[in-house]
Amino acid sequence: MRIYFSKTQMDHRPTQYGVHGRLVRPLENPDRAGTLLESLGRLGLAAEEPPAAGRAAIERVHPGHYVDFLEGAFDRFQALPNAGPEVLPNVHPYFAAATPYGVSPLANGARPEPRTTGILGQAGWYIGDLSCAMTEGTARAALASAASAVAAARSVLAGDGEAFALCRPPGHHAYADRASGFCFLNNAAIAAETLRETFARVAIIDFDTHHGDGTQTIFYARDDVFFGSVHTDPFAYYPHFLGHGDERGTGAGDGCNLNLPLAFGSGDGEFLSAVETLVGAATRFGAEALVISAGWDAHRDDPLSRLDVSGAAYPKIGEILGKAGLPSVIVQEGGYSLAAVSETAPAFVEAFLAARPG
Repeated sequence: MRIYFSKTQMDHRPTQYGVHGRLVRPLENPDRAGTLLESLGRLGLAAEEPPAAGRAAIERVHPGHYVDFLEGAFDRFQALPNAGPEVLPNVHPYFAAATPYGVSPLANGARPEPRTTGILGQAGWYIGDLSCAMTEGTARAALASAASAVAAARSVLAGDGEAFALCRPPGHHAYADRASGFCFLNNAAIAAETLRETFARVAIIDFDTHHGDGTQTIFYARDDVFFGSVHTDPFAYYPHFLGHGDERGTGAGDGCNLNLPLAFGSGDGEFLSAVETLVGAATRFGAEALVISAGWDAHRDDPLSRLDVSGAAYPKIGEILGKAGLPSVIVQEGGYSLAAVSETAPAFVEAFLAARPG
């Protein structure tokens, strides 16, 4: 299995993360990528530098005005009098009443460009919460992370059965034009769009403990990309506003979205059964290729987990997804206990590869 990762992805080094009314040190930090590189290296897998992704590959998912914002936000913010060390929003527009669940009917879930030209207004438009503090290196790290996703997808298009995009910062909470939940560019969506160059139908299966609200929204009205997710029930858990079981897609995408939220305290049995259900749904959808949004944060030892999933579940998840036999891009999402990540990621990958047909 080829793994793609760029050292530039380490350039995102935020120092602030808003949680429970406090600004604290972010759980999403460069140590996560270092741990993944070391643990996957124990399997004899070494990362390759991805070529830079062109804007065209990224703009299949994200409008150019949003990418322009990411690239220029830090310098513009620093020009403010008494600017803080990182870009953080302090005002947000209200859109929740526009459609059910706040899902935009526009292409790729994107809104029009903001009418405000000031950096404070634009930060509130383009950044959804206080987990996306932007530093001097954030934009280039996010672009490099997306490049890893594109490279992995192109590896599969070239004939590899599978590839791993070690994406950091992660991506599944990023909307077409909004950063949220540690995520700036939606790497899984970018990989899926790249696979669509050859494959008529692509499925995305997300087993991060948090619902991939950005990914869902991007494809919610489409019938060529299936999105399925097992995650902690968002009734009182991030991302709060999406991820419920009655969200099935809209328009042409009706029936192409499947959410399997799990109650707090759910363990291995419930989690593995949900993954089996998602694979079955992707098969019935007629998926020709698969994007796997892989998060390790459902593990009971993860600081953000409200589930009781053990390390033993992850090789079983790998086996279930490997047996699906589809050309697959694995895209790294969450996982914030370094000890759990070091255990679960290589166990998943090893079982996934062992289960592959042939």
